[in-house]
Amino acid sequence: MSEKYISTESYKGVRDFYPEEAAIQQYIFSIWSKTAESFGFSRYDASILEPADLYKAKGAENEEMVNEQTYTFTDRGDREVTLRPEMTPTVARMVAAKQRELALPLRWYSIPNLFRYERPQKGRLREHWQLNCDIFGSNDITSDIETIALAHQTLINFGATSDKFIIIINDRALMQRMYTAIGLNQTQIDSLTHLNDKKKKISAEDYKNQLDIITNDQTISEEVILLLEKSDEQTDVVIGLESLGITNVIFDKSLARGFNYYTGTIFEAFATDEDGQPIGRSLFGGGRYDNLTQLFSSEAVSGIGFGMGDVALKDFIIENNLLPEEVKNTGSYIAVLPTDEEHNLTGQFVASQLRSSKTSVSTDISKRKLGKKISNANENGTKYIIVIGETEAETNNYTLKNLTNGEEVTDDIETLKSLLLG
Repeated sequence: MSEKYISTESYKGVRDFYPEEAAIQQYIFSIWSKTAESFGFSRYDASILEPADLYKAKGAENEEMVNEQTYTFTDRGDREVTLRPEMTPTVARMVAAKQRELALPLRWYSIPNLFRYERPQKGRLREHWQLNCDIFGSNDITSDIETIALAHQTLINFGATSDKFIIIINDRALMQRMYTAIGLNQTQIDSLTHLNDKKKKISAEDYKNQLDIITNDQTISEEVILLLEKSDEQTDVVIGLESLGITNVIFDKSLARGFNYYTGTIFEAFATDEDGQPIGRSLFGGGRYDNLTQLFSSEAVSGIGFGMGDVALKDFIIENNLLPEEVKNTGSYIAVLPTDEEHNLTGQFVASQLRSSKTSVSTDISKRKLGKKISNANENGTKYIIVIGETEAETNNYTLKNLTNGEEVTDDIETLKSLLLG
């Protein structure tokens, strides 16, 4: 009778991060943090667990996510709990909790772990990490411009050039006025907004059929289509970004974004094809939400922010060959040893001496032959290898080999420290 083992496969829609993948993830996190902090943003965090009511309270537009896409359970205290699917409600809760103590405006960022139960596909998984950046307490248009400039600069800091992506901008308040002017009521406007959010994912015929159902008037439907097709206006946000040298932006009245808590500027960025047309899933997206903190308090605190997910971003980085070589390797200097205890201990001594000068060192005490150890170091992207044999152990002079150019230096530890530190 054969023994039954548990499957080694991970849960569907999540990832295991082996060292190479973890190195890429940490690189992404590092660029995110450095860029946000260069704009004066401070880091915050919170638990992945939130009361389920936090998402239910956001209204009917959130019903699909709450009922079909959240990981929600009842805990041992009979409380309904949700693994957070997004960070904006959490940070709004945090700001509302201490809004009388906080010096506005706030510039906050986080890198939360988020969960949504949806069909895994390219650029979207059930678990991901996301850069979230928000400005609270300023309704000045320069806050909108600064937020989008930060998102733009983040992609630039990954090595992207402006011709590799495009930022699409719209304004929810402007669209509200335009839709009202052609005779739509609020229920129709909300339905149209959700239809526009999936406009690029359905056929023109299907869009028109659903639009006719919403308006119940083919003439008004035609007006809506004409309104959306005429997107050559220049908004103050677009003009402001262009004044900063950010020209890969367009104004598009069909951009909707899903949640009804957006009250003004909304935006999304996409990779572009050879013709400059947007392709794939959004690289980042966000907008202004001036009323969200009123879920917790009668005093609203204005806010604008964006999220940038790691799944679509990693695909973008790799597809555009933007991943630096040093990210792919261990970044360590490997001490290669004979496999007896005496030489292994010598290797540990050398490694500890080098680490004292902040040099990264790993030791290879396997029984593999020297050639195989060097080959393994090369595969791991290691630049230097220190060879320790009987002669090195006796003389306290060690051979440092540069695996990039083949150069070798034999000297004492202090000299090798200097060489490794450059």
